[in-house]
Amino acid sequence: MPSSSSSSSMFPQAGSVTVCEINRHLITAPSLSDDEAKETYGKILGTVFSPIPYQLDHPSPAAVCWHQKKDILAFVSARNQVTVGDYGEGKDPCILINDLQREVKLVQWRPNAGKTLSVACKGGICIWTASYPGNTACLRPGLTSRGTSDVRWTLVDFLRSHDNEQITALSWSPDGRYVASASYESSSFTIWDVAQGVGTPIRRGLGSISLLKWSPTGDYFFAAKFDGTFYLWETNTWTSEPWSSTSGCVTGAAWDPDGRMILVAFSESLTLGSIHFATKPPSLDAHLLPVELPELNSLTNSGGIDKMAWDASGERLAVSYKDGNELYNGLIAIYDVKRATLITPSFIGFIRGPGDDIKPLTFSFHDKYKQGPLLSVCWSSGICITYPLVIRSHLSA
Repeated sequence: MPSSSSSSSMFPQAGSVTVCEINRHLITAPSLSDDEAKETYGKILGTVFSPIPYQLDHPSPAAVCWHQKKDILAFVSARNQVTVGDYGEGKDPCILINDLQREVKLVQWRPNAGKTLSVACKGGICIWTASYPGNTACLRPGLTSRGTSDVRWTLVDFLRSHDNEQITALSWSPDGRYVASASYESSSFTIWDVAQGVGTPIRRGLGSISLLKWSPTGDYFFAAKFDGTFYLWETNTWTSEPWSSTSGCVTGAAWDPDGRMILVAFSESLTLGSIHFATKPPSLDAHLLPVELPELNSLTNSGGIDKMAWDASGERLAVSYKDGNELYNGLIAIYDVKRATLITPSFIGFIRGPGDDIKPLTFSFHDKYKQGPLLSVCWSSGICITYPLVIRSHLSA
């Protein structure tokens, strides 16, 4: 149960901070503290996720990503650096820096590859791997670089983009063999065979890509452009169907756990779209259904969705929105999601970060825990906070 200094409410009062969710109740406290975390979710999960501070020296939003199977969090913490926090080992966060790693935009863990992290930056993709005593990570032959990093991590590869392009979108195939990358400067996106270090351009003329998302089964691939159009691809023959939006550009997209539906958010609408495939792969026959979020319309006075995350179990949805009225500005809306023929979100409440006039720069789910997902948020106040959303508090870890 919450401690005496904690409270539960759909709306976190100004001056309070959100600690966690316990069975559809969002718990708040007067201030951030590990003691508060221990009293609320710590007793259930058996661990506390301490906040990680970072620098605010770059204008682009930080990107944050959880390892699929381990309690390791990586996020863009400065213009040229990435911070890795390993909660499983309980060690201090480490900083990944290298002269090849410039203008970092995104981070993503490689599936089925131990502790291997990809970093999208200017000129290509940095591939980092954890090193252990007696088991030093192997570098690709010919890779030379200068720079310093934590001894626990080694830059093992650098996939060079065409014409030194800035990589702005990244997505791994679920088997970890391929990584897709794109640049708003390029007229195509690239599928990399990482073991070979070879990239294959796909579809000349498909430029200005803002977002890539491989489906969990690997059968489908989603690509969105800055102009509001997006494409659904099937990966057997790499054919596609174009879609267009009248609600602005795509600001977020997330596949359901089965890979047969994708949820999409738009910059000029508070209604999500769910795209359902009518038949099995490789068919691209699909239809779009609206997913209403009436609380955002009635409470926030916002004009559109800024970012969206959906946890891999499909049970929790997090949404941030542009501007909005002063009372609700800078909060994150949390929804309980039911999946049947239709997607049905049920509003739980808002998450408030620490500080005045702050906003969420980016957020991401980790779904390793039986009790429910973790939501990590990089706030504009320069701190990354993890919020356990405890759904099944009676289960052990």
